Amino acid sequence: MIALLMAVTGQYSWMTMLPSSAKKQQLPTITPVRGFNVVDDIKSKVEKACPGVVSCADILAIAARDSTVFLGGPSWTVRLGRRDSPTASRSAANTSIPPPTSNLSALVSSFSAQGLSLKDMVALSGSHTIGLARCTSFRGRIYNDSNIDATFAKSLQSRCPTSGNNDKLARLDAATPTHFDNCYYRNLLSGKGLLHSDQELFNGSSSDFLVKRYTSNPSTFFKDFAMAMVKMGNITPLTGSKGEIRVNCRKVN
Repeated sequence: MIALLMAVTGQYSWMTMLPSSAKKQQLPTITPVRGFNVVDDIKSKVEKACPGVVSCADILAIAARDSTVFLGGPSWTVRLGRRDSPTASRSAANTSIPPPTSNLSALVSSFSAQGLSLKDMVALSGSHTIGLARCTSFRGRIYNDSNIDATFAKSLQSRCPTSGNNDKLARLDAATPTHFDNCYYRNLLSGKGLLHSDQELFNGSSSDFLVKRYTSNPSTFFKDFAMAMVKMGNITPLTGSKGEIRVNCRKVN
């Protein structure tokens, strides 16, 4: 579940705040977002118990928190009352979420545009301790990047050749793929970030100290991640009379 909400496509956690259909059309996730059927099931049950009250946006926000806790990660208070967008924009999704080929400068700019700091960005990127990415998201890294562990790259090349197998999946964190922990950062220290944008966080630049901090202090990572999730959850939500409560998360009413 957390793979859908935060990490599975190699994108970042504010995707939970975008309109559902926009998320599913975002370029690096051009195939349907995996696991959205789980959200459909939750929405169906909520509508039966309490029709027209709980938005898809709130369901995603709550599920992101609960799935993180279920997998061993931190908890945080989720502010509720979001409403769903009556529209969706592929271009908005593509411009709001940085692609997995982004360098550090582009990542910082993208997060900053959402009011998120460098610390927020590095902490939220730790959600990549869970989830999967498509071959198309990491092909360039495993064949072209020099700051990658050679054995790690070779093991992925057999799964993701220079052409074909575009939908073949690899774990964002091969060490502990089903546990929310700080192994993502340990992977970066050894050149085993799956995505180019992952390894950019530890590549001799301004974010290196945060990666080292979260590697040696998992409790600090948990605290900063929870704070960043709360901050992200407050990014211009639709409330009050704005937007709608979707009956079906896959389409507007």
